[in-house]
Amino acid sequence: PPAQSQRSPSPSQPSGKGELLDLKTQLRQLAGSRAPGTDDTKRELFKKVISYMTIGIDVSSLFSEMVMCSATSDIVLKKMCYLYVGNYAKHNPDLALLTINFLQRDCKDEDPMIRGLALRSLCSLGVANLVEYLVGSLGNGLNDANGYVRMVAAVGVLKLYHISGSTCLDADFPALLKHLMLKDKDAQVVANCLTSLHEIWSLEAVNSEEMAREREALQSKPHLSHNSLHSLKEFNEWAQCIVLELVVSKYVPADSDEIFDMMNLLEDRLQHANGAVVLATIKVFLHITLSMTDVHQQVYERIKAPLLTLASSGSPEQSYAVLAHLHLLVMRAPYIFSSDYKHFYCQYNEPFYVKKLKLEMLTAVANESNTYEIVTELCEYAANVDVPMARESIRAVGKIALQQYDVNAIVDRLLQFLEMEKEHVTAETLVLVKDLLRKYPQWSHDCIAVVGNISSKNVQEPKAKAALIWMLGEYAQDMQDSPYILESLIENWDEELSTEVRLHLLTAAIRCFLRRPPETQKALGAALAAGVSDFHQDVRDRALFYYRLLKHDIGIAERIVDPPKQAVSVFADTQSSEGKDRIFDEFNSLSVVYQKPSYLFTDKEHRGPFAFSEEYGNISLVAEIENDAQAATVGANDQDDLLLGISEKEDYAVVNNNGSAAASYNAPSYDNSSSQLAYLDELLSLGMPGAPSSSPQAPSVLQLNDKASTDPAAFQQKWRNLNVSLSQEMSIDPGGVVALTNPRALPQHMQSHGIHCVASGGQAPNFKFFFFAQKAGEGSSPPPPCFLTECIINSSSCKVQLKIKADEESSTQAFSQVFQSALSKF
Repeated sequence: PPAQSQRSPSPSQPSGKGELLDLKTQLRQLAGSRAPGTDDTKRELFKKVISYMTIGIDVSSLFSEMVMCSATSDIVLKKMCYLYVGNYAKHNPDLALLTINFLQRDCKDEDPMIRGLALRSLCSLGVANLVEYLVGSLGNGLNDANGYVRMVAAVGVLKLYHISGSTCLDADFPALLKHLMLKDKDAQVVANCLTSLHEIWSLEAVNSEEMAREREALQSKPHLSHNSLHSLKEFNEWAQCIVLELVVSKYVPADSDEIFDMMNLLEDRLQHANGAVVLATIKVFLHITLSMTDVHQQVYERIKAPLLTLASSGSPEQSYAVLAHLHLLVMRAPYIFSSDYKHFYCQYNEPFYVKKLKLEMLTAVANESNTYEIVTELCEYAANVDVPMARESIRAVGKIALQQYDVNAIVDRLLQFLEMEKEHVTAETLVLVKDLLRKYPQWSHDCIAVVGNISSKNVQEPKAKAALIWMLGEYAQDMQDSPYILESLIENWDEELSTEVRLHLLTAAIRCFLRRPPETQKALGAALAAGVSDFHQDVRDRALFYYRLLKHDIGIAERIVDPPKQAVSVFADTQSSEGKDRIFDEFNSLSVVYQKPSYLFTDKEHRGPFAFSEEYGNISLVAEIENDAQAATVGANDQDDLLLGISEKEDYAVVNNNGSAAASYNAPSYDNSSSQLAYLDELLSLGMPGAPSSSPQAPSVLQLNDKASTDPAAFQQKWRNLNVSLSQEMSIDPGGVVALTNPRALPQHMQSHGIHCVASGGQAPNFKFFFFAQKAGEGSSPPPPCFLTECIINSSSCKVQLKIKADEESSTQAFSQVFQSALSKF
C-alpha cells in the first residue's frame, strides 16, 4: 500500500477538525445569502454533513449553522435539515430548543409538503420538556386542509402520547382523531387515525373503562360497515392491511349470513398484487369461519391458489414468508394440499431455507396416492452436491416411511443410499435405518444384510456411529462379525470423543455378550474397564451399573438390559398441537415465520394478554377455595412444554449418595484382560452400595398437621426465600395418571394425608402442583417447620419430579418419604 502521506483523502471522511471549521464557516456565510445558486451550494454542503453523520462522525458543532440555513423553500434542503435536526436534537435537549422556532414557522408554510415534514420532525424530537410546543401545531395539523398534513398529524398524536400521555389526553386529541376517522374523506388519514386510536385506547383501557368501550367500538358492526369493508378499496395497500388487521379480523359476526356477506365483500382482495393484503384477507377468512367446519374447509380450498401463486413469485425472502404460512396450513390440513404436492418441488436456484421448508411440506402431504412420486423426487435430491440439501431430503424420505406409506419401496430406496459411498449420505441413512427397524422389525433381515457390509471406519459422525453400534448390539445374532467390530471400536475408546457413542458401545457390548458370550467376553471386559475409568460421569455410572448387574445375577441382567422388544408405533412430535393452534391464532405475523408463539421472542411489555411468570414456571399461586383443596388452574392454554421450559432462579441441591466418591476416585489404567479383571474385581471392595448385610432400621414416620393452612402471599414469599433441600424423581401408578383428568382428584387425595394443594396448572402431558404441609405440634413455640413441594407429573412417562423446600432441612428426608408414600397410593 502507498505511504500514508501519498494516500488521497476519502471524500466521505473529514481530514480533521479544520474541515469541520471550514464547513461551519461556509454554512454561516450562506445562511442569509440570496444570491443565485445558493441553494445548489447548500445542497453540496448538506450532503457532506449528512454523509459524515451517517458514518458516525460527530457534527453536532454545526447545529446552529444548519438551523440558520434551513430558511429556504427548497424541499430537498428541508428534508436533509430535518434529518440532521432529528438525529441530534433527540439526545441534546438544549440544541432541540433551538429548532422550535423554525419548525413552528415551517408548520405554517404555504407548501403543504413543508408543513407536513416540519410537523413530523417536530413530533419526532422526543423531548419531554418541549411537549407544550407540540399541542398547538398538532391541533392545526389535524384541521389542515391538506390530507398529507392531517395524515402526519394523526401519527404525531401517537408520538405525543408516548412522550406525555396526560398532555395528549388533556388536549382531547383522541376525540379529534375519532372525528377524523369517521368523517375524513382521505383514506390514508382514516388509516392513520385508526392506528393511533387503537394503540392509545389499548394502553388506556387498563385504567379506564371508557377507553375500553371505545376500543371495543372499533370492532362494532356500525363502524365496520361504515368505514371499513365498503370503503376498503379506497385505501392504499398498507392502509388496507391496517384495517383488516385491527378491525375486521377482530370482529365477531352475528350469524352465518353476516359471515358470507363479509367474505363476498373481501373476495376480490385475494387477487390483490400485494402479498400482505392477501395474507391479511386470508386471516379474516380463517378467523370468521372457525365455528363452521364445512365452510372452513372450503376456505382452505379457496385460499390455496392465491398462496401458491404468491409463493412462486417475488424474491426468495417473500416466498419464504408466504411458504411459512402455507406450511402452517399444510400441517393443519395436509389432505387438502395432497393433490398439489408438485408445487412443493424444489427449484435449483432456490436458497436452502426455502428448500428445507418445501421438504417439510412434501413430508406432510405424502399419502398412499402420491408417496411414490414424492419419494422419487426426494431421492433425486439425495444425490445433490449441496450436502445440507442431501441430508434433509434423506430425512424427509425417512419421515414418510415412518408414516406407513409404501414402506417396501422406501426401504429399498434407503438401502440403495448406503451403496452410494458418500459419507454424509451413509451417515443420515444409518440413523433412519435405526428408526425404521424400531418401528418395522420385520425388515431387519434385509437391512442388516446391507448394513453388515459397511465398515465402521468409514462412519465418522457420532449419531451415525451410534446408530451402527445400536444395530450391532440389537442384531448381534444376525451379524456374524458384530463381536469383533465392537472389539475394534472399544480398542479405539480414547478416540471416540462423543459421549453418545461410548454409551452405545457399553450397551451394545453387554447385549452382544448376553447372546454370544464366548466371542464377546474380551470386548465386554475392555468396555467395562474403559467405562469405569472414563472422564464423563454418565459413561462411568453406566459401566459401574452394568458390572454390578452382571456380578449380581446374569439372568436379571438379561431381563433388564435385553428384554423382549416391542415395535415403536408412534414417534414423538416436535411441536404440540396447542403450540400450532397458538401460532395459527397469530396468523400473518412473525410467529408463523419463527414457528413459535410471540411471547417466546418478544419483550415482556409487548407480550399482550399472554404474559407468563418466569419465576414460577407459568404457575400463579391462588387461594384454596372453600377449604376443599381445589387448586385454581392457570395458564391452561399454554404449550405443553412451557410448564417446564423456564428455569427457576435458584441453585438446586440434588442429593447424591456416591457423587463425591465417584468424583474423587481415580481409576487405574488397563493394559490387558488380566489387569482389567483385576481392576473390575477391585471395584467390589470399594464399599459401593450393594445388598445390605442387615436390614436397616425403619425410620420414624413424620406426623403432619391435618389443619395446616397458608395464604398464597405467605407461600410465595417463603418459596422465594428458601433453598431447595431435596430434588428427586419417582414413578406414579398409571391409574393415577388417568385420574388426573379430574383436576380435584390429586389435591383431595393428598389432603387426606395432611398435604394441602396451593396451586396447580398445565396441560397433558405435563401437570404441575404446589403443595404445603406442616409438621404436627400445634401451639408450640417456635412454630413447627413447614414443607413446600413442587410436583411435576409427566402423564406420558408416568414420572414425577419432586422439589422440596423446608424450614428444617433435617426433616426433609422424612417428609419426602411421607409424600412419596401418599403419592404412590394415588
